[in-house]
Amino acid sequence: MARIAGVDIPNHMQVEYGLRLIYGIGPTRAKEVCAATGVPPAKKVGELSDDELVRIREFIDKNYVVEGDLRREVRQNIQRLIEINCYRGQRHRRNLPVRGQRTRTNARQRRGPRKTVAGKRRAGKK
Repeated sequence: MARIAGVDIPNHMQVEYGLRLIYGIGPTRAKEVCAATGVPPAKKVGELSDDELVRIREFIDKNYVVEGDLRREVRQNIQRLIEINCYRGQRHRRNLPVRGQRTRTNARQRRGPRKTVAGKRRAGKK
């Protein structure tokens, strides 16, 4: 297994797909890394030479914020919104959707399982 940016990437994966296991690197950035370092995207991680691994590591360290640093940055941004008490911060604090989605019928992922209320029925039923 190759270790890049603190993440173990399995040897059987292609480089382009293996790089996506790193938090902060998606499909586009994985292609950019391969193109910039001259590594064929279809090559398996286990077949990479030490020189190619070093090039990939150095390129990612220089050009992108990934893994722990990125997670910390995102968490700090959310914490800042909560502290300044803006609308988005209030939504984060209440564990509700932040980006304007409806909550009357959906948002179960965010709000958790249904909490049944006793005595509440539809108007027409008895």
